[in-house]
Amino acid sequence: MRPQHLVLAIACLAAFIVSDHEATAQEQRAPVSQCQAIAQTIPKATFASFSGAQPVAPAVSEGEDVKFTFLGHSTFEIDTPAGIIIATDYNGWYRPAALPDVVTMNKAHTTHFTLTPEPGIKHVLHGWSDDPGEAAKIDLVVGDAHIRNIATDIRFSYGLGGSQQNGNSIFVFEIAGLCIGHLGHLHYELTDTHYTEIGRLDVVMVPVDGGLTMGADSMSRVIKRLRSSLILPMHRRGPPVSAFVAMFGKDFDVAYAPDDSITVSMRTLPKKPLIYVMKGVQ
Repeated sequence: MRPQHLVLAIACLAAFIVSDHEATAQEQRAPVSQCQAIAQTIPKATFASFSGAQPVAPAVSEGEDVKFTFLGHSTFEIDTPAGIIIATDYNGWYRPAALPDVVTMNKAHTTHFTLTPEPGIKHVLHGWSDDPGEAAKIDLVVGDAHIRNIATDIRFSYGLGGSQQNGNSIFVFEIAGLCIGHLGHLHYELTDTHYTEIGRLDVVMVPVDGGLTMGADSMSRVIKRLRSSLILPMHRRGPPVSAFVAMFGKDFDVAYAPDDSITVSMRTLPKKPLIYVMKGVQ
């Protein structure tokens, strides 16, 4: 081999090794939360859309839209632009029409989890740790969805008294530029640390049972602090959803939907916070 050819071969091999190393590093690099980054940069901002369109508007364009379908209790189906199907607080009773790629669970009651999910579900995410007191740690990317959790404390059920540290989780989904939060079976008002860990939320799914989780006044304080553009009530047991809605003043719009789904994007979020009550919650 001529010297110049040998030099070229060595250079090509070195370039391949560097490229392969960079690709491996990219695969191993932890996901970065844009929702936290933006919130920390502008901590007092109100995050709204870039237009005045209502979220019930037709789809803007392929690749921007996230669809939410209320399946029952606190289970939503979330469909991403890339076709990933997520089911929240999955208990096996309320199921998407197609097998979900990801299910999240909380263990407050058996209506929020199942220990026997369908074998074909690739990612079964528990909002609790098997080690008492330890926090579940979830931070992964599935398709075009970045999914992470924020651990919260939980009361023991059925009047037993006491609580369990880090027994449940809030799940945050970052999809198509949207920051989406599912509060799960939230039992206590959030701390400043929780809000920092959550970051910005454009869309939030909130329990409105008025007592099994928190009272309407406490839950409304959480929602006001989060300043989300779109609020989707869920987990309604007992009092009508109007008891929750009554906690909000003129700074929030309210709409009662004719069906159980809504499609949104960054460009179709409302400028003014909107409490959007789907048909199955009314």
